Amino acid sequence: MPLDTEDGAKALQLITSRYDAREWRKKIEKTLSLPQSGIEDDIQRKIFLHLKRALQAYKSRRADAPSWIVGGYATKEVIDRAKHRPDEIDPTFTTEQVAFLGVDPGADVDQVWWEDMLVKWFEGSEEELEELPPPNEEGEDAAEAATADSAPSESAKKSL
Repeated sequence: MPLDTEDGAKALQLITSRYDAREWRKKIEKTLSLPQSGIEDDIQRKIFLHLKRALQAYKSRRADAPSWIVGGYATKEVIDRAKHRPDEIDPTFTTEQVAFLGVDPGADVDQVWWEDMLVKWFEGSEEELEELPPPNEEGEDAAEAATADSAPSESAKKSL
């Protein structure tokens, strides 16, 4: 089960309020590297995706693994833009929908909460994977036949 609305809001608040705290930077980077399917609420998912894209460091997308700009002026600017111009996230968003960004989630959001949040984030995606049907054997045979058809036959090889 993905994060509910309350935990999703706390995770977004954590990302947008504790980015200057050194002990939280690696955890925020780890959170940004997670798939968006871990957030249940559509509005929060769009905010998360916006933060994920806007904070991604410019690197070669082919050669380097993704990394994020967490901490400093660039992070503050991305968060302030999202908070004060929510139409950059989605044209239908209002300032009330993003008002919680940049507000500290409280003392109950600590290392233990963060670890529990990671477990919740992935619970739903594991269940979805288990529900997928097994691969179709006919599809595999068809794929093998297609590769066999594309390979030159023995007689074609001899004529070359």
